[in-house]
Amino acid sequence: MADTAAAVIRVVTDRRSLSFTAAATLGRLEREGPVRLTALAAAEGVAQPSMTQLVQRLERQGLVRRVADEADGRATLVAVTDTGRDVLAARRRARDARLAELVATLPDDDRRALREAMAIVVPLVERMVAGDASAAPDPEDPSNRTTAPTERPDTGSPR
Repeated sequence: MADTAAAVIRVVTDRRSLSFTAAATLGRLEREGPVRLTALAAAEGVAQPSMTQLVQRLERQGLVRRVADEADGRATLVAVTDTGRDVLAARRRARDARLAELVATLPDDDRRALREAMAIVVPLVERMVAGDASAAPDPEDPSNRTTAPTERPDTGSPR
């Protein structure tokens, strides 16, 4: 199933201007705020030298910048820039438009079934992303019956 989700992300995401790893890194910085390069490398599951090269490339493109760590004056943090946020937003819009095109090709019954499935899957994925996949939702709790969100987190990362 994870392979299928990753394949869907690859199909609906335009990767011409930004690699999957670069988009995931920008998305993480946007969600979590400035972070040390070593922590960013660990969070993205890449070696520190690889993250250093990626951050340098993103800096040259104006998508990230290094800022002083106020808690430790000797350290610097990597932060997403407004340009980086704009690039992510444009990628999301393009991805959402492509996904909408694909869904529009489905028969009405399939679109309804997909909507119903998303009401189940979205809360599960949100718990997984939050690191709480083991906690089973209470099926009687109405808050667990949501509709598919219109605004989704960046899918530059399958996590």
